[in-house]
Amino acid sequence: MYGFINTCLQSLVIEKFGEETWEKLKARVDVQDAFMTYTVYDDVITIKLIQEACSVLGVSMEAILKLFGEYFFKFCKMSGYDRMLRTLGGNLTEFIENLDALHSYLALSYQEMNAPSFRVERAADEKMLLHYYSDRSGLCHIVPGIIEAVAKDFFDVDVTLEILDVHQEEERTAKKEHVVFLIVQKSHRQMRRAKPKDSQRDQEALEAAFLRMKEKYLSVSVCPVKKSRWEVVRRIVMFGKRHLRNTFEPIYPERLWIEERTFCNAFPFHLVFDASLRVKQAGVNIQKYIPGLRTPKIRLDTYFSIVHPPVAFDIFSICQFINSPFVLKARGERLPEAGRSRPPLKLRGQMIWMESTRCMVYLCSPKLRSLRELEERQMHLSDIAPHDTTRDLILLNQQRLAEMELSNQLERKKEELRVLSKHLAIEKKKTEALLYAMLPKHVANQLKEGRKVAAGEFKTCTILFSDVVTFTTICAACEPIQIVNMLNSMYSKFDRLTSVHDVYKVETIGDAYMVVGGVPVPIGSHAQRVANFALGMRLSAKEVMNPVTGEPIQIRVGIHTGPVLAGVVGDKMPRYCLFGDTVNTASRMESHGLPNKVHLSPTAYRALENQGFEITERGEIEVKGKGKMTTYFLIRNVNASEDELMGRPRTPLHPEEASAPGNQDRTLAVMRYADSCQRLPEGDAARASDQSTPRESPAASGQDSVEAANGQRSSDETKTQRLPGEPLPSGFCALL
Repeated sequence: MYGFINTCLQSLVIEKFGEETWEKLKARVDVQDAFMTYTVYDDVITIKLIQEACSVLGVSMEAILKLFGEYFFKFCKMSGYDRMLRTLGGNLTEFIENLDALHSYLALSYQEMNAPSFRVERAADEKMLLHYYSDRSGLCHIVPGIIEAVAKDFFDVDVTLEILDVHQEEERTAKKEHVVFLIVQKSHRQMRRAKPKDSQRDQEALEAAFLRMKEKYLSVSVCPVKKSRWEVVRRIVMFGKRHLRNTFEPIYPERLWIEERTFCNAFPFHLVFDASLRVKQAGVNIQKYIPGLRTPKIRLDTYFSIVHPPVAFDIFSICQFINSPFVLKARGERLPEAGRSRPPLKLRGQMIWMESTRCMVYLCSPKLRSLRELEERQMHLSDIAPHDTTRDLILLNQQRLAEMELSNQLERKKEELRVLSKHLAIEKKKTEALLYAMLPKHVANQLKEGRKVAAGEFKTCTILFSDVVTFTTICAACEPIQIVNMLNSMYSKFDRLTSVHDVYKVETIGDAYMVVGGVPVPIGSHAQRVANFALGMRLSAKEVMNPVTGEPIQIRVGIHTGPVLAGVVGDKMPRYCLFGDTVNTASRMESHGLPNKVHLSPTAYRALENQGFEITERGEIEVKGKGKMTTYFLIRNVNASEDELMGRPRTPLHPEEASAPGNQDRTLAVMRYADSCQRLPEGDAARASDQSTPRESPAASGQDSVEAANGQRSSDETKTQRLPGEPLPSGFCALL
């Protein structure tokens, strides 16, 4: 089938059932995203789409096909065939009788179209028998949808179709499905029918007018005047019976005033044959291209076969389809040797039965679509009679074929652009995902738009630092690739935890890892999120092995809560940096911590107090640059399991629970926070960040952080000794 049919089916599914249903059907059948109008597709694709639609929507094949028939009529009207369809006939019977002629015309453009054929038998009581022939089995239920829609729209009648018989007919090339429909029509609307009272009133007025005209007729003088009595009678009849004006009775001559030679020259392509198919007469040009027709009493089926309609080549079958256009094709094997190299001649025309002579006349013309086909058959326009519109049709269709080829090329380019646009959108998403992993989303969007990102003050946030214990010793004893693999494994686990607890990763330098909660999007539970993240880090570190000892690595974590100033620094390689004493203090909490311990500052302790965390006091210690501070250790979250901290699937408590029905699909454990549903939208967070005003001396604040970070770290025995050239944690930034 042509892509026009599949496009109609796609439009139907999207309009009636939604885009998601079409995407599901397309995925099941594994078809392309769009169909091109003038491209031929395998019938299997259309059949599979219809079958999957029945499965997805839970309806029968008959209902889907009937709905498709109704929509196909609507789709043809929207596609520019409305006027062409309306002019096929003045009533439903004439419309159906001329469908084959319409298909024959469309075949000039859709050269590989294999359309069904229709035949109508008129019956009494406004009933008809519709014979439907098709090479495709199982699609007959489309016909009721189309015919009922046409009857309602064009002829204002209700129609019901009932299948009387379905059987297969063995034809010349394949099995044809023959379906007989009973069509019963009745008035669809009563708008044209007058009301009873109005009808009676109109009838009385009509009778009164008729009496007045009768009196006028009786008063007319018998003497000849300008208006005779017969004119008055004609006016009276026309007044009372206006529909009689539409009657017409032609006048036929007593004999045919044209000689045989002139007729054969005037109609160079015509054939006359009797009931036994013996040729009695042939046009001059058809004899020229089929010389065997000059043989006396030659049978027509010796040199021709019927291409359309799909009937047997006998007089009875031809009479059944007398209202259909007939297409005959010359048999190549019966032609002379010189004519066998040319494409076979096809004739298209009308069959007319002549009762007086008991013969059939076939008035036809060569069936040609373009000048190329004319040349291939070694014919010329002069071979076609001047009165035959086939001449104009060939020239017009030549232009139409060129326009169709251009339209097809444009359609293919459009499809290529659509595919490229889709791929571009996918690549854009990948690029944006990479960009948003390096910078906050609202900051990245402002930079993409070429705007400056103003620094913003965050009155409270929680910062975490971590590092690997004895990292310098591990580096000295291992190959560089082992260090890279160890850090990659550890950081991948930490990165996943940032999504679980919704904290922002700022930077990694060497073995140091920095995250912040409450920046760049302010949120009330920033301290709890960072604390749970720290507990998850400690659990994740047990899954990463020391390449030297083969034992799990040990990490040291420090947390501090306080205000910071955040902003983008630099133009060529912009970085989202945090400035302030909070950064320095958080770094000190990490450097003065203990292995596998989460070290809390006093402000972090107050933020986590009475929040469901088990915390022990470490005591008062000396902190470089800060003096004496009372610090704390975070032990655990009494209200959260390890699965929730790690964001892992829930682990059943007992083996019996794991094997219980319904527990085979384990759900993901999710941490619940009081403000999970009250988080500021990203746009609001961006505006909050943009509207924030920096402190009076941010440079001084940043300088304090640098000085504190450059100072001598504590003398804890388990602290990490950094390499001489290793960057210091004073400028933890995100690199674009």
